[in-house]
Amino acid sequence: MNDKIEFERAVSARMPTFYGDFQIHLYSNSLDGKEHLALVMGTLSAGEQILVRVHSECLTGDLLGSKRCDCGEQLAQSLDLISKAGRGVLLYLRQEGRGIGLRDKLRAYNLQDEGLDTVDANLALGHQADARDYDAAARILKDLGVAKISLLTNNPNKIEELQRLGIEVMERVPLQGEVNPENARYLLTKAARMNHLLDLPDQPHSSKNGATR
Repeated sequence: MNDKIEFERAVSARMPTFYGDFQIHLYSNSLDGKEHLALVMGTLSAGEQILVRVHSECLTGDLLGSKRCDCGEQLAQSLDLISKAGRGVLLYLRQEGRGIGLRDKLRAYNLQDEGLDTVDANLALGHQADARDYDAAARILKDLGVAKISLLTNNPNKIEELQRLGIEVMERVPLQGEVNPENARYLLTKAARMNHLLDLPDQPHSSKNGATR
């Protein structure tokens, strides 16, 4: 973590939602100019274990309901679980398409339709399989006074990176979406090539399609 990067909570507001009332905080940084969001429900007491979702932006899945991934489902499930717990944090990081950006994510869609899986599509475009960074997530959690978390994730790399950055992941809370013909290969690739901890059917319906998250 580069402590010389200027990173600040720029503005906060009350945000009532379908899942309940949150405080929304916008964070900015001088490294890449991106603005990240933190949705906070309830009181965050120092030293207590807090339910947290670190969610990377997926415009197609989160907003448009794409069936090529499980991102929108994970976002909805996370907000629902935080609401039921009455307390927690959802971080919304602006790193679309596993960090490759929206334009190349859509190009990767085309490569997936030609037969590549999500990993090989990213590599073919000159990117890493997963180019996301969790420095911003760790900084935001520390600013909120959160050091010990129950993490809503299926991604062991996310756990390792947050722990490396000084966040204690005390527990992993799985998120399980539905398998459909459009996202089956995407989910299998996550499990087989990216070590995501998913409970998948033995023989799901396959598809050439996928997503870059």
